[in-house]
Amino acid sequence: MKLIRRQNSDLWNWPPLEQLSTLGAEINRLFDAPFGEFTRHMELLNGRMPVLDVYEDKDNLIVKAELPGMKREEIDISFHDGTLTISGERKYDEKNEGAETYRAERFFGKFHRTLTLPKPVQSDKAKATYQNGILTVTLPKTEEAKPKQIQVNVN
Repeated sequence: MKLIRRQNSDLWNWPPLEQLSTLGAEINRLFDAPFGEFTRHMELLNGRMPVLDVYEDKDNLIVKAELPGMKREEIDISFHDGTLTISGERKYDEKNEGAETYRAERFFGKFHRTLTLPKPVQSDKAKATYQNGILTVTLPKTEEAKPKQIQVNVN
């Protein structure tokens, strides 16, 4: 009887460090995307960025943002290259000296929210109102962005 030595698979001939770096890169890729999205949502939930709605009617894009307890002069709105930015600072004005805090969930400090608008607008005709803690920014769409009615002729 003849003994034959078992041959190792090609798998075991890979450099170990290459295997580890590939594994590490794959683990990082799996965790980066979900946690990046999770972090953004947590900032929204924690109040660091105002929550907002964006919708359109026939002539306008409308952005509504919740900014409770703020004064008009504490809110800044800017528009540049199709991007709307709402920013400001919620100041801490309550003095609770000598009181023990049991829960503090409201956010105070600077915030900003930037969003790219889905259609071109006439920024020079934009209007903003602030009432009952809701900021409403109305941005008229350009003529090119408005829906067009096309008449069909029959011969």
